[in-house]
Amino acid sequence: MVDLFIDHILVKNNKDQDELDTEREIVLRLQNRILMLFFASSACEGCQRFAPTLKDFFKQLTDEFYVDRSAQLVLLYISLDQSEEEQESFLKELPKKCLFLAFEDPYRRELEAMFNVEELPTVVVLRPDCSILIPNAVEEILCLGPDCYRNWQEAAELIDRSFIISEDFEQKSMRSLSDPVRRLKYKVEDEKKKKKKKKKCTGWGGGGDQDAEVDKDEGGSPF
Repeated sequence: MVDLFIDHILVKNNKDQDELDTEREIVLRLQNRILMLFFASSACEGCQRFAPTLKDFFKQLTDEFYVDRSAQLVLLYISLDQSEEEQESFLKELPKKCLFLAFEDPYRRELEAMFNVEELPTVVVLRPDCSILIPNAVEEILCLGPDCYRNWQEAAELIDRSFIISEDFEQKSMRSLSDPVRRLKYKVEDEKKKKKKKKKCTGWGGGGDQDAEVDKDEGGSPF
């Protein structure tokens, strides 16, 4: 994911429009996160209608009012506006924590072609390795709301141990804060279980030490 933007300047949608213009800044902001590329235009009525929903969706996953710690999620607005004034106007409808590319950056159009954007609005969801998770998540966001994130998290094999919804936090003791995440049936965990079972079937003759290491890694005892 970082490679997509390493030679470009990302701008924060805050009052000062601070720039992320160094490799270190971009890596810190994008690494190990799911990225939402929001292709839209101020002149598009559908985009205007969808913007408040997207803003609320993103805030519920990243705003401390709704969650105790922000989700590993980045929203990047890819403007297809016809003028810088239109872009600036539309940015006011988006979350302050989102990023965008400057209007004069031609990379906006390159990304449009790269991800075969044929309709607006489009939200391309990318895994941390830059592969496409969902070509257009607009309908999913409209139908499922913030629950989308848990689906994306699992499909992207991204273990986010810090993401806890506030209402979950209130219902659980401090000891069990990590339990909901640890018990999610990620594909990664399923693969580990399969490998562990396979090793156990080989018996102790040559495989015992490996079994012990697997159990120790998961916090258990080898005996």
